[in-house]
Amino acid sequence: MKTGKRPGHDKGEVSEVSNLVDGIRQNNFLIIGRAGMDFFPHPPGTKTEEAEVFHSGLGGSAANTGAGICRFGGKAALVTSVSDDSVGRYCLNQLDKYGLDRRHVKSVGGEARNSLAVYETLLDGHQSVIYRNGAADFQMTVEDVEAVDYAAYGALITAGTVFAAEPSRSAAFHAFDLAKKAGLPIIFDVDYRPYSWPSPQVAEEVLSKAGALADMIVGNDEEFGFMAGDVAKGLGKAKELAHNSAEVVIYKMGPEGAITYQGDSETRTGIYKVDALKPTGAGDSFMAGLIAAIAAGYDLDDAILRGSACAAIVVGKPGCAPALPDLTQLEDFLMTHPGPTDPSKG
Repeated sequence: MKTGKRPGHDKGEVSEVSNLVDGIRQNNFLIIGRAGMDFFPHPPGTKTEEAEVFHSGLGGSAANTGAGICRFGGKAALVTSVSDDSVGRYCLNQLDKYGLDRRHVKSVGGEARNSLAVYETLLDGHQSVIYRNGAADFQMTVEDVEAVDYAAYGALITAGTVFAAEPSRSAAFHAFDLAKKAGLPIIFDVDYRPYSWPSPQVAEEVLSKAGALADMIVGNDEEFGFMAGDVAKGLGKAKELAHNSAEVVIYKMGPEGAITYQGDSETRTGIYKVDALKPTGAGDSFMAGLIAAIAAGYDLDDAILRGSACAAIVVGKPGCAPALPDLTQLEDFLMTHPGPTDPSKG
């Protein structure tokens, strides 16, 4: 039995953002962005430089989000490029494992290589080493996104890294145009990763442009601050986007929960506290849980809390995609875990 409120009861619920919610409730998503390969030392607690055994898993924010949606019973198709080698084929096999539609995933040759991430399952002194030079996913082209039948999907989801380099940047903006023409709402995870960008100035300009085109924007306080040109101005930037363009803006604040803006309305939600093993994977799992909950009919506040629960589950396990919960695991967590925290108490 669902524990959240259904739409249509209180002010600020998702039923008020009809185009966005109607698209999400089709539960069939087009996701633009990378699929990568993750490595993490085993057993948990092992530093990379001391490791003798590594486990692997699907990586990349877009692929992880799609995998999470599929684990909740939704449908997701990925648009990206992977390297035409064993690592790229590993990613393709992983997409099949999680049930993502990969008809629009292109293999590219030459010097392009798949994104690799090496991260530790520990908190103190945690290290994440990302290999993104000549990344294959940046080879996504305008022709690739033009090959998609946008009318077949309910909503488009992407993360900020897709805009970090050409030709992917132009292709992603073109996909936004095509999605809007087809009536698809755009869901944008800011997901700022400095190592992917030529300069902070370029990132600020491009991410702000993408944010202004989105119907739903999700980011943390640092990311909104970055878009505003000053961390102290991040909250104002989130409010501005909600007032001027986006239907929903979710401003995440780590242990302090989140603030959600819909027009001039503002709602605060708490988090589920856990003994985390690592910091990685929380954002992707949050997005998957949030979107899956809205698709299932939960109101926005409860959907955000379910997303927060998904994030809490993932940081408590090794890996990112391998740690993503399914519906049974999420419901078990919600039944047995205290919380969420009271956002009014900071």
